[in-house]
Amino acid sequence: MDPGVDDALLPIEVEELLTWLRVERGRSSNTLAAYRHDLRAYVAWLRERGVDLAGVSESDIEAYVGHLKGLERAPSSVKRSLVSVRSLHRFLAVEDEARPDPSAEVAVPHVPRGLPKALSEADVGRLLESVVGDSAVARRDRAILEVLYGTGLRISELVGLSLADVDLEAGLLRAFGKGSKERIVPVGRYASAALVAWLADGGRPQLTPERWARRGDAEALLLNTRGGRLSRQGAWGAVRKAGERVGLADRLSPHVLRHSCATHMLDHGADIRTVQELLGHASISTTQVYTLVSTERLWSVYRAAHPRAALA
Repeated sequence: MDPGVDDALLPIEVEELLTWLRVERGRSSNTLAAYRHDLRAYVAWLRERGVDLAGVSESDIEAYVGHLKGLERAPSSVKRSLVSVRSLHRFLAVEDEARPDPSAEVAVPHVPRGLPKALSEADVGRLLESVVGDSAVARRDRAILEVLYGTGLRISELVGLSLADVDLEAGLLRAFGKGSKERIVPVGRYASAALVAWLADGGRPQLTPERWARRGDAEALLLNTRGGRLSRQGAWGAVRKAGERVGLADRLSPHVLRHSCATHMLDHGADIRTVQELLGHASISTTQVYTLVSTERLWSVYRAAHPRAALA
């Protein structure tokens, strides 16, 4: 069970923030779940100290950050928790102008920027060839891998696709990213072929139930073996199994395929603005991380190959 207090005991202020984030800001269910998790733990910590939300001071929040660091949480985890806490207090201060925001001056922990760990093109090739057979599940799993690598979609974007979002004749699909932002993404030859096979008689129709259990499942592009919309966990499982087959389980995730898509495109001369548009990054600074990967690879090859590159 997650740490913290039961949802039924969460302060009304927290529920109001979550409602505002969902209705006014269009935050996804995954983002809301993360906020709920972080704020549940924060409220539990305050109650142990005998502090209610109205009485929180700047020193209380700094002490909470110290508490999280003492638990040896990763810097990114501490930062995310503090962002949730600051969002709550900022929201309360806006709602009640007489209420100060005790989090305003609390510094957000620095998180070192790590380079995405892309697979090599050879490893991607082995992975994509690892799904064998012609069963409906094999066709679906092959489509999952090909589309994730071929388009750079996030796993949530992939499982959220409906049949109407895919136009294979035009070689395009419509994805809904963070904040429900819509973008059009090209689908390459291999991903298109995998989707055609999945949608043919031996694929998706084999998993179609006699009666749909939930409204909306009938429009889902990807189905599970029970005939419902495939979940993020289900798609993750398909990626993991493929990784295990070729010895990449410890390095592979759906997001690694997204990293690999971006890195390999840049390696082959793609414009960074194009990659930004493809991945649905709001800021080009996010996409620029991938140029660091390509530069590192360039230097690695150069040092190994050029006779006058090695240091004395």
